[in-house]
Amino acid sequence: MAQLEHIEVIEKRLWTAADTMRANSNYASNEYFLPVMGLIFLRHAYSRFLAVKDDIEANLPKRGGKTRPLTKEDFSQKSSIFLQPKAQFDSLVSLSDADDRAKAIIEAMESIEADYESLRGVLPKSEYQELDNDVLGQLLRTLNPDELKKVKGDVFGRIYEYFLTQFADQKAHDGGEFFTPISIVSLIANILEPTHGTILDPACGSGGMFVQSARVVERLHQNPSEKLTFMGLEKNATTIRLAKMNLAVHGLEGDIQRAITYYQDPHELLGKAEYVMANPPFNVDEIDGDKVKKDPRLPFGLPGVSKGSKDNPDKKGKISNGNYVWISYFYSYLSETGKAGFVMSSQASSAGKDEAKVRQKLIETGDVDAMVAIRSNFFYTRTVPCELWFLNRNKPEEHKDKVLMIDARNIYRKVTRKIYDFSPEQEQNILAIVWLYRGQVDKYLDLVAGYCQRMLAEGEGCFSGHGENGETIKPLPEFTASLDGLLATMKPFVESLAADSPHTEPLKEYETALAAFHKDVDGFKSSIAKQMDAWKGQGLSNGKLKKAVERLAPLAETSRDLVKQTDLLYKLACKLIETCETECAAKACDTWVNRDITRTRKAADQARKLAVEELKQVRYFQRQARWLTERFPEAQLCDVDGLVKLVDRATLKAHDWSLTPGRYVGVAPEEVNEDFDFEEALRDIHVELEDLNNEAVQLAATIKKNFEELGV
Repeated sequence: MAQLEHIEVIEKRLWTAADTMRANSNYASNEYFLPVMGLIFLRHAYSRFLAVKDDIEANLPKRGGKTRPLTKEDFSQKSSIFLQPKAQFDSLVSLSDADDRAKAIIEAMESIEADYESLRGVLPKSEYQELDNDVLGQLLRTLNPDELKKVKGDVFGRIYEYFLTQFADQKAHDGGEFFTPISIVSLIANILEPTHGTILDPACGSGGMFVQSARVVERLHQNPSEKLTFMGLEKNATTIRLAKMNLAVHGLEGDIQRAITYYQDPHELLGKAEYVMANPPFNVDEIDGDKVKKDPRLPFGLPGVSKGSKDNPDKKGKISNGNYVWISYFYSYLSETGKAGFVMSSQASSAGKDEAKVRQKLIETGDVDAMVAIRSNFFYTRTVPCELWFLNRNKPEEHKDKVLMIDARNIYRKVTRKIYDFSPEQEQNILAIVWLYRGQVDKYLDLVAGYCQRMLAEGEGCFSGHGENGETIKPLPEFTASLDGLLATMKPFVESLAADSPHTEPLKEYETALAAFHKDVDGFKSSIAKQMDAWKGQGLSNGKLKKAVERLAPLAETSRDLVKQTDLLYKLACKLIETCETECAAKACDTWVNRDITRTRKAADQARKLAVEELKQVRYFQRQARWLTERFPEAQLCDVDGLVKLVDRATLKAHDWSLTPGRYVGVAPEEVNEDFDFEEALRDIHVELEDLNNEAVQLAATIKKNFEELGV
């Protein structure tokens, strides 16, 4: 299993355990929210502390044979947090039931605040006094499983974000508005590619835009704390605490101030920000027109003021819709070379009347760079579709009167019944379109080549690779070995049966399928070796890479066939077991050891799942490469029906200055789905059923609690 998938399993299990504890301890989500996030903050801070501690200690200066003590500055240079012993998570986990855990956690938080001025008064403290000592003990142990001590990378950063996601889904705080889905934030950050200067988020929520921007800089092997300055505005005091904690667990600091952005500009960044990133509230109709009409952040004028009505007299003088107030503010904050990327309601891109006039003026600046349409269900609190807007005050002259339109509504991955996101490869493929628009052909070709190489690596991984803990795994050999083990367990009983016994036919069917499987696996292994050898001399021009993608197609199809054969073999083995038990009275025989049959059958199923998953990866990465080369055969930006079109200003004017990608890109031709997977469809149904079951459990707990409060 890939480490990413392993972490996904862990974070789901941690969330389930933490939420079950909440349900069993009669705390509401909003009461449990900050204490849990605070503990994850501590655990993640400890993880980052340990990751760099040994390296720092090895390089500390010595004087007179004594090593200088560790300092906060040592850890800041490594994008980490310095922790005093009392704040280190292991010391909290080791506390006994006789110890006052709330007091110890509060002291840990206070020690961190003493070292980091930006966190003073931010970390949760008094909230822990409201939780029972045993609940705190369970939480501490839950957030410290042994397996998390072995995995590498920013694991608890992911878990912090995952818990934010889940609490947002529960609307545990501020209706869930504090959180922007990671795949959306990541796409914005990677299209903008912030490398230096001030990043402003005027509606910063939990600070995700800052964290993803820092990751862009880290990939360039630079220190984001030295390259970027983070400034944010947020109306909710608790959300500011979340944002500062989020920055801190990633080794970052920011100037986040409490303000109502419509009326306040405490940073005074008009015309000074290199980057603006935001996910503001959509379609707000409560902004006071008189308060903002002279605001210098509205260079295109007011988008329209309501006259009120008989039914809504209070709306008189209010901005009809705040979307273009936000858009104007974002634009006005940009420096002469600044760039902006933000989320906006899909209705804004084609809104009429006064909003259309503002949009026209914005388009006429030549600074609207790109629009990306996103389908519904990407957000935890909004089911409506949205669009990503990108502005660039320093566009190349050849793009000055053009806007890149990308309709990504057909690009998504289903996470749960209610939530979709982008897979890492889907995000990369959208970015590849932007690269071609910018003339960054080398990045596009590197991506295609990377997919081909990853495909071959996954092919080799079918025979020998590494698991999540670095151990050697051999998916296909281990699967066949597990089947051999299963058959060996059955052998004493099978050999005692007569030649015309009912087991004969399923056994023969299994042996025939196994012989064909071995032959095809050997051929697959040989083909991988040949393709790996061929890749050593692989040219990286577009033409040569296209040929490579075509050359690798048969290997991808073989991997798909092997998936089917793997599943078939396991089913045939199970059919043989069933025949022995139901028609040959196996369970009544001493040579049929039920416990051993069950154990080896489960082992074979686990091995099957691992082999199937690895085989699917082979074809998956070839398909990603093919997706790109089929749509952009010349490695140049071109119109693709239903996906992308570069639209000039005259066309925009002819369409009422609409910035809705779907109005320009057309409809994609219907594709025959060669890859429909019944098992995948069943898994989707299972996911949906699991979600419904979880909702039913939560609803039942709520009803029970309500009845208890009523004394019923």
